[in-house]
Amino acid sequence: MAESAITFPAASLRTVSASSLKQRDIPRSSKLSHSELQTGKPSWWSLRDISSSEWDLLVFSTVLKVLLFPAYRSTDFEVHRNWLAITHSLPISKWYYDTTSEWTLDYPPFFAYFEWLLSVPASIVDKRMVDIYNINYDSWSVIIFQRSTVIVTELVLAAALLRFTRGVVDPSTQRIISTSLFLHPGFLIVDHIHFQYNGFMFGILLWSILSARNGNLLSCGFFFAVLLNFKHIYMYQAPAFFIYLLRAFCMSPQGELLFARFLSLSNIVIAVFVVSIGPFLLMGQLPQLASRLFPFKRGLNHAYWAPNAWALVTTLDRILLKYAKETGMDIALNAEALASASRGLIGDTVFAILPNVKPIHTFIITLAFQSIFLVKLWKTPTYKSFLCALTLCGYVSYMFGWHVHEKAILLVLVPLSLLAAENHALFRTFVLASVSGIYSLFPLLFKPAVRRVYE
Repeated sequence: MAESAITFPAASLRTVSASSLKQRDIPRSSKLSHSELQTGKPSWWSLRDISSSEWDLLVFSTVLKVLLFPAYRSTDFEVHRNWLAITHSLPISKWYYDTTSEWTLDYPPFFAYFEWLLSVPASIVDKRMVDIYNINYDSWSVIIFQRSTVIVTELVLAAALLRFTRGVVDPSTQRIISTSLFLHPGFLIVDHIHFQYNGFMFGILLWSILSARNGNLLSCGFFFAVLLNFKHIYMYQAPAFFIYLLRAFCMSPQGELLFARFLSLSNIVIAVFVVSIGPFLLMGQLPQLASRLFPFKRGLNHAYWAPNAWALVTTLDRILLKYAKETGMDIALNAEALASASRGLIGDTVFAILPNVKPIHTFIITLAFQSIFLVKLWKTPTYKSFLCALTLCGYVSYMFGWHVHEKAILLVLVPLSLLAAENHALFRTFVLASVSGIYSLFPLLFKPAVRRVYE
């Protein structure tokens, strides 16, 4: 049934009680819940209230993603298959110690538990999939299973976007934003071709942002704590969450600490971390867990350099090195840099002429730039200020962070999408950032491999 058929004028709702509406006045296919009678909006959680256009979008996106099943797969595909095998074949005490494959488990515990849950149906589909010694196993049973899990878990994102749409007075603009996020080229490239679970985890992020929009800040803190224990890359956005929740929830407008609220929020966050890392704390494995989660020896630049400040610095160092060689300039060169043909593809990024950059340097620079807009968030802890700070935290960490993956641009583009409709300046920024950000993901697509699949 069309949405207009179950929408009541606000004036009528104020004068007509729910009990006065007879059952015969409402078709069986559009019975309204109490909240719908109060707001005149369909509920987000009821399947019968999902419009035909929303069902069409879900079907279209699913068909598109299924068509991408034979597409190119990165090494991340084997990474996640190996994690299925690790969590299924080994006791939890050995998860973060196993080195059978080079693709060792290096995500936080919640994601390890997530892989363990997936390994149960995986072992039923194909037992060889969860054989820890069956390295680089890529039969069609594995391909179909793993790519299907990405599609299914992405429903977390779909539910959050649907809730965003249901919670606004004029849903037309929000429908466009939600649709653009659900069919985001970044998710199609990174998750459904390259292979990861970013749609699922950004769904959790959006549930946290949605809670902030609705004023449920305890839920906001809970969802973000859960997200951090799925993937620690979201630590880049933690300063915005910390400042916003502390200022908007734990403090009065006059700046007084509301201890009861602070305690309730702290207990929720601590409880999430206890559930996540508690078993490893009891086993005395926190140092090993930390070494897996924060491998600083991987170098300043990722394999395919993200277009950030350090890519420019690295390029400048290469230009200076070439100039020094051609002119015979009498300058001390770093011999280790001369021997490194990878220039950051493997191991540390070592400069030949410029001073080397250490993790502490990137941390200080990132925090310094973040503090500029975090101060504003502290002064005006509104939802819009929070969303702006969240976007800028992602952007600054992308520009100046250590070993930044090109996929981290999604930390900028997703929250920025929610701001795009605010005004023309933000929309223009969104367009420019989206075009350049998605273009920067193209190195993840290996053209010969993609062409060979579809020839």
